[in-house]
Amino acid sequence: MSPLRPLASIEELEMALAESAERPVLLFKHSHTCGISTMAFDEMEAHLAAGPFPICYGLVTVQTHRHLSDEIARRLGVRHETPQVILVRDGQAVWHASHFHVNAREVEEALRAHAGE
Repeated sequence: MSPLRPLASIEELEMALAESAERPVLLFKHSHTCGISTMAFDEMEAHLAAGPFPICYGLVTVQTHRHLSDEIARRLGVRHETPQVILVRDGQAVWHASHFHVNAREVEEALRAHAGE
């Protein structure tokens, strides 16, 4: 089973943000119709295959949960983009990247820098 936990509701987002007080949460916003997003998804899978960090991973599919993506942007103050990753600690965005910067190397560097790894 993939550590990428699909988020489909505001309540699930609230639980993930609350969990960020205990351990970092990495939110990944993905689009099924974007080629760049497909490459980013492959990069996230490569990152996870190398051994996921001890954090929570959340997945938001923009086509089916745009309201949730918009709520993430509003609550965290990070403009919506797809693909996009946002690292959250204590309910605050501490790092984010989009498009071609969503790759295994940059995600791992951010986790080491911001998630205590």
